[in-house]
Amino acid sequence: MPASSRRSGHLRVEPSPVLVAAMTRIVSACLALIVSADARASEGTCPALLANARNLVIVTAETMDTTRAWLRVFERIASSGAWQPVGGAESAVVGTKGLAWGYPFRGLAQAGEPVKAEGDRRTPAGIYRVGSSFGFAPSARPGHLVLRPGRSICVDDPTSPAYNSIVFPGPGATPRGEDMGAEPLYRRGLVVDYPSDAGRRGGSCIFLHVWRGPASGTAGCVALPEARVAALQELSGRGDVAIAILPRHAVARFEGCLPGGVR
Repeated sequence: MPASSRRSGHLRVEPSPVLVAAMTRIVSACLALIVSADARASEGTCPALLANARNLVIVTAETMDTTRAWLRVFERIASSGAWQPVGGAESAVVGTKGLAWGYPFRGLAQAGEPVKAEGDRRTPAGIYRVGSSFGFAPSARPGHLVLRPGRSICVDDPTSPAYNSIVFPGPGATPRGEDMGAEPLYRRGLVVDYPSDAGRRGGSCIFLHVWRGPASGTAGCVALPEARVAALQELSGRGDVAIAILPRHAVARFEGCLPGGVR
């Protein structure tokens, strides 16, 4: 998300009578699955979503408090195959305050390491599924979201049943949130399926999107050059994609889950 934006999160989306168009879920897991994921992470086993992933995006920052990051892409032919690098490392940016452990991975936080909270301007560390692509232009990719000013809102009201979701309201319906269609940096992007918790204000609406430049952090997303975002959009249309967002010193906590040599 752009550094000027704010987000919140939620676990489940329910239809609202004031929203006459379809709502697109960003969160893909219920509370039980989140608790399970947290337990698996704490026990040192691999997140289940990696089992079916054929493509893996890894974003690493030097520390929990740095904005500059590096992005690498890996692929494999089968779930039992070895990850192979696709190209080299490329520059990326994360939150203006750095990283914080995402809600499902809060059990991995060690002394002094922050846990993601609403409005903290940190990107949630952990491993997540990459969801739908979005942008201002139409696309044939399945599930692609076309954003329009005033008609594509990322809801940031934790009391709303549409919290942490992109909604497409009809005339007269004005849910509280960011007008994604009016943000130029969202002209290309991808949803990160970040399972949050409204009650704990665990953060929300995490995206991969176009950056302002290598020195400008985000309010909690991962931002990249537009050409790289476009390439990742095409990649997402070819099968399951996972993203790992981690500080370098914590990569070892996922030993055996990620490609060797990642730093």
